[in-house]
Amino acid sequence: VEVEARSLPMELSEKEGVENNGFVQNEDFEGKETDTSSQEEMPEKFSVVVDPMAVEETVLKPYAGMPKEVLLQFSSQARYRVTREILFWLIIAGAIALLCATIAIIALSPKCLDWWQASPIYRIYPRSFKDSDVDGNGDLKGIQEKLDHITYLNIKTIWITSFFKSPLKDLGYGAEDFYNIDPIFGSMRDFENLLAAIHDKGLKVIIDLIPNHTSDKHRWFQLSRNRTGKYTDYYIWQDCMQAAGSVVPPNNWVSVLGGSSWQFDNVRKQCYFHQFGKEQPDLNFRNPAVQQEIHDIIKFWLGKGVDGFSFGAVKFLLEAKHLRDEPPVKQIRVMYIITAYSQLYHDYTTTQVGLHDIIRSFRQTMNELSTEPGRYRFMGSDDEEDDIEATMMYYGTTSIQEADFPFNYNLINMKNLSGNSIFEAVNSWMKNMPAGKWPNWAIGSPNAARISTRIGKEYVNVMNMLLLTLPGTPVTYYGEEIGMENIASGNVSEEHANSALVATLPQKSPMQWDGRVNAGFTEGNSSWLPVNSNYKSINVEMQSTCSNSTLSLYRALTSLRNNELPMNRGWMCHIWNDSNLFVYVRELDGLDRVFMMVLNFGKESTIDMKAIVPDLPSEAVVRLSTHFTQDGKVVNTKRIKTEMGEGLVLEYKTGKPAHIMEAFRGKCYVAEKACYSKVLNLLYKNC
Repeated sequence: VEVEARSLPMELSEKEGVENNGFVQNEDFEGKETDTSSQEEMPEKFSVVVDPMAVEETVLKPYAGMPKEVLLQFSSQARYRVTREILFWLIIAGAIALLCATIAIIALSPKCLDWWQASPIYRIYPRSFKDSDVDGNGDLKGIQEKLDHITYLNIKTIWITSFFKSPLKDLGYGAEDFYNIDPIFGSMRDFENLLAAIHDKGLKVIIDLIPNHTSDKHRWFQLSRNRTGKYTDYYIWQDCMQAAGSVVPPNNWVSVLGGSSWQFDNVRKQCYFHQFGKEQPDLNFRNPAVQQEIHDIIKFWLGKGVDGFSFGAVKFLLEAKHLRDEPPVKQIRVMYIITAYSQLYHDYTTTQVGLHDIIRSFRQTMNELSTEPGRYRFMGSDDEEDDIEATMMYYGTTSIQEADFPFNYNLINMKNLSGNSIFEAVNSWMKNMPAGKWPNWAIGSPNAARISTRIGKEYVNVMNMLLLTLPGTPVTYYGEEIGMENIASGNVSEEHANSALVATLPQKSPMQWDGRVNAGFTEGNSSWLPVNSNYKSINVEMQSTCSNSTLSLYRALTSLRNNELPMNRGWMCHIWNDSNLFVYVRELDGLDRVFMMVLNFGKESTIDMKAIVPDLPSEAVVRLSTHFTQDGKVVNTKRIKTEMGEGLVLEYKTGKPAHIMEAFRGKCYVAEKACYSKVLNLLYKNC
């Protein structure tokens, strides 16, 4: 502010200034005399000239804590308004770009593998897994005690075979009560606790359901044989002719276990039909009320929280209504002398018209309870059809879903072991499987001799390597991860000697947990079946501490499968097979890392793989080997040597994968196709 006297003063009272009518007297001058002479010399008025722009700049300069009114003055200024609008539109554009990128990623991303695809399945025969109450029988609490073993194997899905209340004469395959647990396995509370523990560990559980038949002790059968109400036609009843004091069945149909499939009932005075044992009468699935009963059972167990079912014996659900004799494999003149199942063509007792409609209805019921995110309910069919095309029908069609997959026993049913037979078993499934469906593999089951017994202990590791490196879902029967063997059939007790399924008992021996008495299976004095005598050298505890054990290799293979993209969803290309070797690769579009499996199922062999795959690098690294000293070594691809029962997982890099080579056209398969982007480090599907 400039202060001066002017001849033409501007009054401070005017707009440009403020009039000052005097000064406030300072306290220091109080009581002092005023110098009147000085006052006379002072001008009468002072004029203060104020620069309006300076005042404006001073007043409008922003400062912290300014009130809303001042802030609003700034917000309307161009320099602040434009900056604000630019930031606003940048945020909008960024949000739109992010949304578009998200939509594009979702649209281009392949379908994530579901839980039943992502993990191997571990199949448990509950009576032989772990005994928790020292009665010598495995039970549900025993399974719960050993859940850590499942996670230790890098497995997230458990398949528990039948545990419904049953007379157990047929080893539990004919249910007396579909809604209850057999006391030998525990109680419903035990099952609920097991289910909760399974889910708490992030695992899933599949259970058996065999809808074809019940036990003859079932309430439905007791009511049916007495012709009680709606239950009268719950089973298949026919009049039987009397001849020479004996019953003559309605036709020549025979049971899977041998002998006539018709059994006379003294109460109803008719014959009932049974595809299996006489204690297992077949339900009448042409009766809608019977079908509804099975749907109610499905809903009950899904309501309990199970994650899926394996439906067994479904090809037997319907029989021809005309009851004609089935044609014999060999023409026989004398009637009714056929007693073996293999003597007939089963044209009228298996896979009848309408069967797949029933299976689809099961799937629809399961889908109704699969709507919650992350709660998809798996459906498998556990049947062995006579031809591969009939088996593939259980996948359903592109528009109508049935089973997620029918269980595959090709590797179990081989008549002999060689590289060629392994190729035939694998190729048969892959080339016949409908496009877009998911394969599965098993090398053991409750109804087949264990690998060690069936084909020899020297092939246990290479069979596990095959199982866990093929595309699809591998199924491991308990004990195969440590190479358990059948017990001698002579060790089966008299209690079980009369069972029609006695031949399957040797592969159901108790799980070998450690080297203690009874292999750690039970703390009791005995077990329902004897423990294999080799339990001190073949058990979980010993193998878990040994780096070159069957168990350690199994864990390494499951880890490789779970963590390497080419292994869990990539291409599988068949490269070579002969009497000794089966060779294939696993690779993924966009990823230059390839895994080659060289598996020996015969004699010692040396092969030049570079001559078969010209673009193969001259060297490859042994990622895993059944002979553990090989791990990490570099091999010359012109001379790959394997011994009998040896398997190699080789890793190498290439810019030309086998599935794009003309030489391997028609030899490569992929189920859930995906491609890898190195730039974005993600999978996409349009490649």
